[in-house]
Amino acid sequence: MSDHIIAPADSIKLLSYPKSEKGNVTDDYFGTKVADPYRWLENDTSDATKAWVSAQNKVTQDYLAQIPYRDAMKKRLTELWNYEKFSAPFKEGAYTYFYKNDGLQNQAVLYRQKGDGGAEVFLDPNKFSEDGTTFLADIEFSKDGNLAAYQLSEGGSDWRTVLVIKTADKSLTADTLKDVKFSGLAWKGNEGFYYSSYDKPTEGSQLSGLTQYHKLYYHRLGTPQTEDQLIFGGNQTKRRYIGAHVTEDQRYLVVTAANATTGNELYIKDLSQPNSAIIKVVGGFDTEQDVLTSKGSKLYIFTNYQAPNYRLVEVDAKNPAQANWKNVIAEIENVMTASTAGGKIFASYLKDATSYVVQYDLDGKKEREIALPGIGTASGFSGKAQDKDLYFTFTSYVYPPTVFKYDIASGQSEIYKKSGVKFDPTKYESKQVFYASKDGTKIPMIITYKKGIELNGKNPTLLYGYGGFNISLTPSFSTSNILLLEQGGVFAVANLRGGGEYGDKWHNAGIKLNKQNVFDDFIAAAEFLVKDKYTSKDYLAIAGGSNGGLLVGACMTQRPDLFKVAFPAVGVLDMLRYNKFTAGAGWAYDYGTAEDSKEMFEYLYKYSPYSALKEGTSYPATMVTTADHDDRVVPAHSFKFAARLQEYHKGNAPVLIRIDTNAGHGAGKSTTKVIEEQADKWAFMFQNMGLSYDTGR
Repeated sequence: MSDHIIAPADSIKLLSYPKSEKGNVTDDYFGTKVADPYRWLENDTSDATKAWVSAQNKVTQDYLAQIPYRDAMKKRLTELWNYEKFSAPFKEGAYTYFYKNDGLQNQAVLYRQKGDGGAEVFLDPNKFSEDGTTFLADIEFSKDGNLAAYQLSEGGSDWRTVLVIKTADKSLTADTLKDVKFSGLAWKGNEGFYYSSYDKPTEGSQLSGLTQYHKLYYHRLGTPQTEDQLIFGGNQTKRRYIGAHVTEDQRYLVVTAANATTGNELYIKDLSQPNSAIIKVVGGFDTEQDVLTSKGSKLYIFTNYQAPNYRLVEVDAKNPAQANWKNVIAEIENVMTASTAGGKIFASYLKDATSYVVQYDLDGKKEREIALPGIGTASGFSGKAQDKDLYFTFTSYVYPPTVFKYDIASGQSEIYKKSGVKFDPTKYESKQVFYASKDGTKIPMIITYKKGIELNGKNPTLLYGYGGFNISLTPSFSTSNILLLEQGGVFAVANLRGGGEYGDKWHNAGIKLNKQNVFDDFIAAAEFLVKDKYTSKDYLAIAGGSNGGLLVGACMTQRPDLFKVAFPAVGVLDMLRYNKFTAGAGWAYDYGTAEDSKEMFEYLYKYSPYSALKEGTSYPATMVTTADHDDRVVPAHSFKFAARLQEYHKGNAPVLIRIDTNAGHGAGKSTTKVIEEQADKWAFMFQNMGLSYDTGR
């Protein structure tokens, strides 16, 4: 055996699973009694739950520590991560700002420079906490760039603290806002800004407590938060999600209000008129719309009203009703998003989950399609009205993120910052296939692998999916995946129904009573990979996070025979109770709730991963992952699922739960934690497929 080869452990001593006490809680849904013996794990602040978490983590870490190549994988991932990473720059006032990570810093640092001068540190989130778990979640500058408000998240929580900084000397003002959640920050001149939040739960856990009614406030600089003015929401208009922004000319406050993650109302307020009223532009939640930009009294509204693939319309703010909307950019067969810069509109389209971008003037006249370096994902294309150029990022599964500078007048692009990652794209290929789902629907999937691999059914393969909330999975580069690809592995991403790849129709084909389509699509993707001998069920792993964690949980319970390894991450795994925590009730457009009807309850009950587990079944080797500060999808989902999975599972394959501490749903996770988690994932996968690891590749 080569010195480079590390073999899997012949056997790993799996300590007995911690005892998970069973309660006698039973719920009645339309006459059906449903036992929930692990309900006690929903109490994330109890001593019993904390002891259970500690015991589970010990078993998991003891298991992982026995895998012989875990440390080598962590070392390799650390090497791969250790390169400078730059964001696309953006201009604010007299400065150009950009984020940069030297390589292994836990958080990217925000720099700025004036003209051709040297760059200086503006904000260093690595100094916000000793362990790098407090991160800079968002920053918004006043129009003149003299002030900035930024949000801090501690331990990955969605609850944020807002601080205000004077950009000239980087001094903080006395304005500190607490308990802000799901909020943008919208400046009104230099006087103050708008933000949104909920009343923080006063009973039980502040991380898992229900947050139902969003409120929009205005904070005037120099005044205490207790005096902030309620602008919209609360008892006046109860909405779960309220967003606001101010148009670039500072004339209009734009408010969006929603009760679910799909569909919103639209309101405007003319800030040039003292004490002007908030005017409803669109009521109800049947469609989505927002003001993209404005010019004088003309509003440019991005919408899917009478356009499932979206369009851009214009209307006078004095008579903004839908009947007066006129097309600027009409709907076409491909899904569109839009942005503005330099007095132009940039329409980004998805064609089979990959990007192309078209530049228009404000009258909707097409000027050019922007040349991109290949098939992949282009993002950015936004800036100020006076900008002469902009920066965009292009990436794919084999094209590391590269920042381009684009001249708006000429349409010429040039590379601004090339990725320094140690990866040779010429050695790998990424191809798109279309396969048939159970009902015959054609589903796109992109498969990435090293050139020249043999399709013999023995390649370790990770199949990834999401399939929900109108979210599109477009090609993106992953440093972690290099480890799999250089070992001759395969990475596959399926663009399932429920996502946004083909507009509203595609999304709605994977919601509520159509949700099984999503699972069928994913199972069919796995069967395609096996049939075409990319892999076999002995070398196939599935992964997904959040709604993708639900996907993995549902598919491993429906087809435990098809997968060797499963990674349900921060998943929605108890579909009967997801709406009882934080803002979960807002997901009902996609899922429906167990209280809606007998039919909806029975449908959810059948596929809900926690409910669908069957006693005495051999499930794939599973590592559930969650975090103690996840207040988006509360960890109780993962706790309860893991407890029942350990109880019901038959066979030698390990079923573990890895619970990150001082971390949340995923955003802002420190580099250290990311590398540790990814090393554990690959080590667990390779070990349970009986694979060696070649450190010489």
